[in-house]
Amino acid sequence: MPLGRRIAPGIRKAGRRVAQAAATGVTIREVARAAGVSVATVSRVVNGTAVVRDETRHRVEAEVSRLRYSPNAAARSLITNRTSTIGVVLPDIWGEYFSEVIRGIDFSARQAGYHVLVSSSHSDVAETRDVLRTMHGRVDGVIVMSPHAPPRALEGCLPPSLPVVFLNSAPGGALQPALNVDNRGGARAMVTYLLGLGHRRLAFVTGPASNFDASERRRGCRDALSAAGLPPEAGVEVEGDFSEESGHAAGEAIVRLSPRPTAIFAANDSMAIGVLFALRQAGVRVPDEIAVAGFDDIPIARFASPPLSTVRLDIRTLGERALAWLLVELSGEGTSPAVREVLPIRLVLRESTGARGEESAAGPPRTTSVSPLVPGTPVDSVARRRKAS
Repeated sequence: MPLGRRIAPGIRKAGRRVAQAAATGVTIREVARAAGVSVATVSRVVNGTAVVRDETRHRVEAEVSRLRYSPNAAARSLITNRTSTIGVVLPDIWGEYFSEVIRGIDFSARQAGYHVLVSSSHSDVAETRDVLRTMHGRVDGVIVMSPHAPPRALEGCLPPSLPVVFLNSAPGGALQPALNVDNRGGARAMVTYLLGLGHRRLAFVTGPASNFDASERRRGCRDALSAAGLPPEAGVEVEGDFSEESGHAAGEAIVRLSPRPTAIFAANDSMAIGVLFALRQAGVRVPDEIAVAGFDDIPIARFASPPLSTVRLDIRTLGERALAWLLVELSGEGTSPAVREVLPIRLVLRESTGARGEESAAGPPRTTSVSPLVPGTPVDSVARRRKAS
């Protein structure tokens, strides 16, 4: 008999037991009855909303533990009008870049006493709208990364009362705080550096045409070539989609070009790593024959072979800053909801361009309007105020 059929009855029984346990969950009234106190007293102990005598609190806590009582989150949210949950909508949830963004948000959210609900929009505007509608009533605020859509395109599915922070979004109509990376400046700086090494024929592996980050990085490349007085054909643009596979395909195509570029700049590190693999397969030495650089400085970049030169943006800080802005909005202390903050970049120069761990300087974050949260303010300062309220 197939294994799946042998274990199916056991799975069904386990499922029934879980369903039965959920259906017969202990209520707050049962805890109150067992502890010999009122329902209000149990609520005060469980929620920590008021001082209760130690003897009473210990008795209630003992019954909560014995009966395995768990407060009903839905019921609690109806009373408090809070879910203690933050929604996060990303274009994708696969790969080091997005995992680092989530890590930054999650770390700061836990400090502030929030849970995180994450969903992917798959870089689709309609799906982004659907995800945001699904989160209505389930979250206290939401962080939306939408480089494929301007905030104006999402306004119809965002209630005016819902605090929102946009992250790496296309410009247009943002009435909420928005954080962006200096994509254009970072790409311009990297291409300028490659030109300074003597490279005069470069290849740029692009990101998706509809992606705002990718288009800004393309503009930065063109800016650098123009500033150096080089003709457009000095920079060959090869299509990519931010994946390792597209970088590998681009690397294979670049190797076949004649004349062959002497430097390749990929619009993100994942594609750059795919390029490195393609060059290795083709027997092309990096950086002796072709220099390679990326963008983002994902954790694996330093362990690539050879270690990858890249434009560093502190991805985890990006998530932390987004959460910090959202906490300000949740606290009601935000005085300039349309503030736009641009996070700085650094060039991290490694062996893939012939360097040995050099790093350029970068300035502080930039804001385009008066900021209710001073750049660099620790997230937990807002978290402490929330917990104290």
